[in-house]
Amino acid sequence: MQFSPPRRRRAPEPIVPMINVVFLLLIFFLMSAQIAPPAPFDVTLPESAAGDHTATADTLYMDAEGRPAFNEARGDAVLDALAARATPDQPLQIRADAGMDARALARLLPQLAARGIARVEIVTGAK
Repeated sequence: MQFSPPRRRRAPEPIVPMINVVFLLLIFFLMSAQIAPPAPFDVTLPESAAGDHTATADTLYMDAEGRPAFNEARGDAVLDALAARATPDQPLQIRADAGMDARALARLLPQLAARGIARVEIVTGAK
């Protein structure tokens, strides 16, 4: 009985180059991503017709009751922490909750100016 010679199986596609590409993409996205610290509490931004800004290291958060937070500082300690921030020339972004009374923000602005913070940006959500 004669058997035909076994057919040679085709070699499977090498997977190592694909793994290399995936790791290179992973490294690229990790290096190019902007990692921002988490917000101290949820803030619903008021809407505006202009574009959206991203959070920076110098961001002051204000909740619906008007309580401020900056990095680890809360309440009255926020103003001292803002005065001692590392980048005084960079504008301070304020992310205030849409449900907050605007008078709380109006009371805060002169206190910021008294501590040398002249440039303030109020961040709003896109409409």
